[in-house]
Amino acid sequence: MELRRIESGSILKGPTAADMLLAHCLAAAAQGDTSALYDLGVAYSTGSHGVSCDLIEAHKWFNLAAVRGHEEAAWCRADISDEMTARDIAEAQRRAREWLRTGERRAA
Repeated sequence: MELRRIESGSILKGPTAADMLLAHCLAAAAQGDTSALYDLGVAYSTGSHGVSCDLIEAHKWFNLAAVRGHEEAAWCRADISDEMTARDIAEAQRRAREWLRTGERRAA
């Protein structure tokens, strides 16, 4: 890990490889990369790549990938849905719609 700077005795460290990977996936997802959407779902469903396990976020990303034709994402979405409440799934769907709307506003 690279050290960024030292301020008043505390050491501030640069981004980890996990942070960089997550940022790369988010940027690629924003550009419509279906594999990046799926990878974000995997990260959130397993709690890997520097994120905590969050099935609502995982469902959101798997849903976005599945809508774009990623078959494995559809299977993963169905699998984690078994562990979620109806309210959790509704929240994941709301977040997916919001993410799509935000992307449409940026493109306009």
